[in-house]
Amino acid sequence: MTDAQRLSRVFVELADTLVTDFDVVDFMTVLADRCVELLRASVAGVMLADERQSLRSVASSHETARLLELFEIQNSEGPCLDCYRTGRQVVNHSLAPPHVRWPVFEPEAERLGFQMVHALPMRLRGQVIGAVNVFATESHPLDQDEVDIGQAIADVATVGLLQERSIREARILNEQLHAALNTRIVIEQAKGVLGERQNVTMEQAFEALRRHARNTNRKLHDVAQGVVDGSTDASAVLPRGPDLGSE
Repeated sequence: MTDAQRLSRVFVELADTLVTDFDVVDFMTVLADRCVELLRASVAGVMLADERQSLRSVASSHETARLLELFEIQNSEGPCLDCYRTGRQVVNHSLAPPHVRWPVFEPEAERLGFQMVHALPMRLRGQVIGAVNVFATESHPLDQDEVDIGQAIADVATVGLLQERSIREARILNEQLHAALNTRIVIEQAKGVLGERQNVTMEQAFEALRRHARNTNRKLHDVAQGVVDGSTDASAVLPRGPDLGSE
């Protein structure tokens, strides 16, 4: 397989997130593995930001990468953190002494046998969602073509991940809308039952349903459904009285 064919295969692999059993950890592991394959690296790992914008290690090509990323997080320093915070690449950073940039992280990475580290931002239109850590046991620097390839596959993975998130959020929104419409139908039916049995207006019936739901710590939908199917007595929701007659 030629380099062009290999690169094309990687792009297709990382772009394909439209599957029913999408697994973000497996997807990010593929990204880490391909960075090792294409960038002459030893190990690689991926960190993604959580809802509080704190980085979390989500995937790695080897346990050593995962441990180093956890070490970065615990000590609040390292290439991946700098990359995520600035949105800029960290390329061809030697881990040889003196350890000035990351005085805690660099000696630990060197102790584990690594000589060079890179970090590539996972970003789209200014939004940075994480970063890729790439560690090499040899001191050969990446050339610009290799850096561009690494950034390109990180970008493709970012687009794929954000696309999957958008689809998932849209699906959740549609499900919520469907549930809301179903709830509205049940509430209208319950209002009709209360209106007929208790001789009240639709507004009075709705307020009674809401009040009963709050007083009994139940969902409005559940109270309405109970009135409709008879499991909740209409008189318990709205006792009939002389002041509740029709207007």
